[in-house]
Amino acid sequence: MKKILVTGSYGQLGSELQQIALHKKEFEWLFTDADTLDICNKAAIDHYLVQHPVDFIVNCAAYTAVDKAEDNAELCVQINRDAVRNIGESAAEIGAKVIHISTDYVFDGKNCQPYCESDTIHPQSVYGKSKAAGEEALLRVCPDSVIIRTSWLYSAFGTNFVKTMLRLGRERESINVVFDQIGTPTNAADLADCIVQLIEQEAGNGTAFKTGVYHYSNEGVCSWYDFAVTIFRLAGIPCSVVPIESKEFPAKAPRPFYSVLNKTKIKKTFNLQIPHWESSLRKVLSSL
Repeated sequence: MKKILVTGSYGQLGSELQQIALHKKEFEWLFTDADTLDICNKAAIDHYLVQHPVDFIVNCAAYTAVDKAEDNAELCVQINRDAVRNIGESAAEIGAKVIHISTDYVFDGKNCQPYCESDTIHPQSVYGKSKAAGEEALLRVCPDSVIIRTSWLYSAFGTNFVKTMLRLGRERESINVVFDQIGTPTNAADLADCIVQLIEQEAGNGTAFKTGVYHYSNEGVCSWYDFAVTIFRLAGIPCSVVPIESKEFPAKAPRPFYSVLNKTKIKKTFNLQIPHWESSLRKVLSSL
C-alpha cells in the first residue's frame, strides 16, 4: 500500500485532499500541519519519516499572505523556500516522490498569451520570489519531483475570494472589484483530484511519474470583476459589482495583470480532463 504524506493539511488544498482520502482507502494517508510537523526543521522531518516512511509527499504548506509577505520576508522565505528544500532533501534520502504546489505569481504578468512552463519567470513580489526560490531549491535537491503552479485558488474550506464575496455581497448593496487583472479561478477540489490522479497513475505504472514543472487551473479566463459578477449571479445575490482599476485599489504587493496558465502539458502528459471555472464554481457554491 502506497503511503502519502500531506503537509499543510489545514489549508484549502489540504482540506480537499482529506475529503478525497475518505474514499481512497487503497492509499495510507498521513495529514500534518504546523502543529504536528515543523517543515522548517529538517531534523523534525527526518524524524517523522523514520517513524512514518512514505512513498509520496504532497506539499500544500505555504506562506500565502501576499501583502503581509512584503513586511515579513524572512518568514515567507523560510516557509516557501527553506522548508521546501528541507522536504526535498528528506524525500530524496528515503526515495520518496514530491508533489509541490507553486503559483502564477512567479510570472510578472506582462504576457498577452497564456504562460507555458518554459516561459521565463520574473516574480515581482516577495511572495512570488519566495515561491520561485522554492521551485528552484526543490528541483536541485530532489529531481524526482512534480511542481504544479496554480492560480486564484478557492474552495469550500478556508478563507478565499469566493467566500469573501459571498459575505460582502450579503452585507452591501455594491462592491468595487478590479477588472484589469486577468487569470483563471481554480477550485481546490479539482486540483486535489488532479494530484490524486498523478499518484494513482504512478502507483499503477512505475514510469508514469513524469517529473518537472506543470501548470494547472480550471479552464477559461476571466477578470476578478467577472469572477465576482458570476459568484453573485449563481448565488442569487443582488449586490452590484463596480469595475475599478488596480491603481484605485492599492495593495502593498504588486499583482500580475495577466496570469492565465497554459495547461496543455499537464493534460497531455497525464491525460487529464479539466473542468471550466464556472462549472466548478457552481459545485462549490452548492456545497456552501
